[in-house]
Amino acid sequence: MSTVVTPTLQAEAETRDPWLPMIVIAMGQALMSFNVAAIPVSMSGMVEHFRTQPTTVGTAIVMYSLAVSGFVMLGAKLGQRFGARTVFQVSVGVFLLAMILMISTSQVGIMLAAQGIAGLAASALVPTLVALIAHHFRGRQQAEAVGWLGSARAIAGVLAFVIVGYVASIDWRLAFALLILHAAAILALSFRLKPTVGDPTVRIDGGGVVLAALGVILVSFGFNNLRGWGLFLARPSAPFDLFGVSPAPAMILVGIMGLMAFFVWSHRRVAAGRTPLLALQVVNSPREWATVIALFLIVGTEASINFAVPLYIQIVQGRSSAATSVAMMPFMLTVFFTAILVVRLYRRFTPRQIAFGAFVLVFLGTLWLAFVASNDWAVPAVIAGLVTVGIGQGALVTLLFNVLVTAAPKELAGDVGSLRGVTQNLAAAVGTAVMGTLLVGVLSVGVLRYVSDNPVITAELRAQVDLDNINFVSTENLRARFETLNATPDEIDEAVRINAENRLRALRIGFLFLSGIALFAMVPCAWLPNYRPGEIPDPDDEAQEHDRPQR
Repeated sequence: MSTVVTPTLQAEAETRDPWLPMIVIAMGQALMSFNVAAIPVSMSGMVEHFRTQPTTVGTAIVMYSLAVSGFVMLGAKLGQRFGARTVFQVSVGVFLLAMILMISTSQVGIMLAAQGIAGLAASALVPTLVALIAHHFRGRQQAEAVGWLGSARAIAGVLAFVIVGYVASIDWRLAFALLILHAAAILALSFRLKPTVGDPTVRIDGGGVVLAALGVILVSFGFNNLRGWGLFLARPSAPFDLFGVSPAPAMILVGIMGLMAFFVWSHRRVAAGRTPLLALQVVNSPREWATVIALFLIVGTEASINFAVPLYIQIVQGRSSAATSVAMMPFMLTVFFTAILVVRLYRRFTPRQIAFGAFVLVFLGTLWLAFVASNDWAVPAVIAGLVTVGIGQGALVTLLFNVLVTAAPKELAGDVGSLRGVTQNLAAAVGTAVMGTLLVGVLSVGVLRYVSDNPVITAELRAQVDLDNINFVSTENLRARFETLNATPDEIDEAVRINAENRLRALRIGFLFLSGIALFAMVPCAWLPNYRPGEIPDPDDEAQEHDRPQR
């Protein structure tokens, strides 16, 4: 592709505004990211407190992400109508109340509802962050602020694994109590933000809200229930069946159709001269769609790792939250530093080149983990794999967010924020649900295969065990469970061996699955921009780039 290199025209000094507003905005991003990261780290304490299964704790992440992704586009319009600062303050207040409900209940249903309320608050908070950056900063400082917003997510993840890993060893609720203090501090500092004036002429597209929310919720809910209701055929736990078929895949299909209907509806509103729920300019070319797909895949991969590793360390190995923090620290620190430092590569490499290289690292890292994962997470080989994945992960999240921001006019900052929120939170929900389904499914198949014809496990013992409801449990709990069934020591030892082998096999297959996702993600990378800042692409080549991928 031919390009014309333009000289730098920034000799004049640029007025820079104070960074305090960016600190408040970054604290808002950290509030949400800390909450999501705190849930898997607190998994063992929550499982014991609510007397539930670890996959139910994963459902809390899904509930939160489902609410965010389902209503974030509505949140963007609320920010435009009532003012970004006002909506920011109200959202933080509602989030604070949700955390109070989270730590004050002993019922798992209320805990899930609290995460859903927090997600609704976040759905309005996410787009206002980008809008507030556009309101407070200009020029190069605005670009730096966008980079710091992406880094704030990684910073919160690191802090969550450090802080929560230790306070959750005392009481898992302390982690969410810290979020109450965090939200209160944000509210106090939010009055230092510049006032924003809402536009009362902004109209809310009710039909678009219904279609978008319905589509996202059905997709998320369907993926989350694949394990319990059945991947294809309906299981006994399914609330109903469709001629024997599980309702979960049907929900996913209907949800996808709902999202397609949303875009058809939005195009018709634009043709009629009316305002759609999402400005279609932010997704009007293959480049933007490729960026969204790539962002979805990498965030889903991150969510899968953040769920699978704590699950294995805390539930399978029976180790503490602090041990989880130590085990995940190389990955989280790498994501954090790479998210900040990757901006230094923008002048030397194109977004397409950086994305290709980053996904290659994710592919190699997850493939390596599939072969070296073991019961000892401190081995250098496993740490090297997590660090490799973290480099690719950190680079991609910041890069892809910047591509979306720079591709859209500044007045559509809220719409870019809502698109980012939908993509990241839907990816987090789907990634967590799919990884949970995959791990439990592989574990179930493996256990059934080894138990069915095992001479040590008697038919009487197999009849007492619910083989249709196999899940991840620690070796200690597994032994205690078999002792209540009056199993012999040989039978208990054999059951523990079978379970341990298949748990590790499930984890390795999970990493192998993620390596395949990273390999597939290189396809949409072919549509990303292939020129650096300071270069203007040839118009003919740019038109071709919108129509087909260039390698």
